[in-house]
Amino acid sequence: MNYDELNRLSKIILDACLVVHRELGPGLLESIYTHCLKSELESRGVVVQCKIPMPLVYRGAALDKYFELDMLIENEIIIEAKAVETMHPVYEAQIISYLKLSDKKLGFLVNFNVSRMKDGFSRFVNNWQD
Repeated sequence: MNYDELNRLSKIILDACLVVHRELGPGLLESIYTHCLKSELESRGVVVQCKIPMPLVYRGAALDKYFELDMLIENEIIIEAKAVETMHPVYEAQIISYLKLSDKKLGFLVNFNVSRMKDGFSRFVNNWQD
């Protein structure tokens, strides 16, 4: 997927997150926001998969261990959803690791437990070369 398409999808994802947050507000469980965000994105024609197990590959060998992506958009963009009071640095490390391990270029860390969505939306890039 090229740069322009990823940016087009990024705008759709941000807008969908804004709509979900505006409708629900803060204070609910992560699973509620994820479910509603999936519905919002699908209503816009975006392919969304949730709770995707990804095999752990270490030194070129697939191990009998998996990590789980909250959401995978168009098989290209990772969304790690949170509904937490405080964003800890480990959440950023988590999405960066997920991007590297899955060899995806773009990911978003979204915390729905904020009063303004712009304070809970972060973009992460992995080895972007176009």
